[in-house]
Amino acid sequence: MVNIKEIDPASGPWAPFAVQLRNSRRAKGLLQHQLARKCGVSASYVSFVELARRPPSEKFATKADEVLETGGTLMLMWWQHKHTALVPGFPEYANYENSAEKIKLFEINVIHGLLQTKAYATAWEQGNIKRGTATPEQAEERISYLLTRQQTLHRTPSPVVHAVLDECCLRRTIGDRKVMVEQLLHLERLADQPGFFIQVAPYSLGASRPFTRAVTMLEMPGRKVLAYCETEQRGYLDRDTESISSLARDYDQLLVEAMNQADSVAMIRSVRRDLEWMST
Repeated sequence: MVNIKEIDPASGPWAPFAVQLRNSRRAKGLLQHQLARKCGVSASYVSFVELARRPPSEKFATKADEVLETGGTLMLMWWQHKHTALVPGFPEYANYENSAEKIKLFEINVIHGLLQTKAYATAWEQGNIKRGTATPEQAEERISYLLTRQQTLHRTPSPVVHAVLDECCLRRTIGDRKVMVEQLLHLERLADQPGFFIQVAPYSLGASRPFTRAVTMLEMPGRKVLAYCETEQRGYLDRDTESISSLARDYDQLLVEAMNQADSVAMIRSVRRDLEWMST
């Protein structure tokens, strides 16, 4: 019998990746040499990565995600280790987001990252560069990371997503009219997907709107719920049952107060058509 060494996820910088790779490979029923052949590497390469003795390449992480159908988990972990352009605290949240069964979010001022087109995300990061809050290299890293992160929407089974957007998200122009038209059309298409719900919190809610900041809640397997919010400096993952219960009540109220999906999509379409008309 072969003695298989188990890795402590806290034993080194690449140990979490090693553990995730081995668990995903086993779940797929593949041996190391079988995964190696499918990824175009040697069996010893896979072995060393699984023992956290060798860092994985970006190419290997991408191919392993594809072969093991992990929904981008390995690439997310690779990005989080190799790059530092992300808000402190966010990588921890993203790991949970990638395995959540349900994602509930409320966003103010800007379309939520999971719902952004590449052009919209690029225009947003260009603004950060102009303000001096990001370098071109950091902006490029964030965009690449975002596109990788969005793969969580296409994993099997895909998460249920309930997104409430403040009306400002639709009317605040990021980039030019063409970028906004494409982004709004993307929202309309997302709303047509099974398990994807989009509502708009209109300006008319005024002080009745429960939240004054963006918030995301994740329902994990086993019905565990986590919450996440950000300041300008860092992100915070909340596991406290009492505070999460309070957020959940506020979110339920928001769903009642916001426009229903049909009316929300109608507003999104109306704003898009107005922009199209202005472009002609």
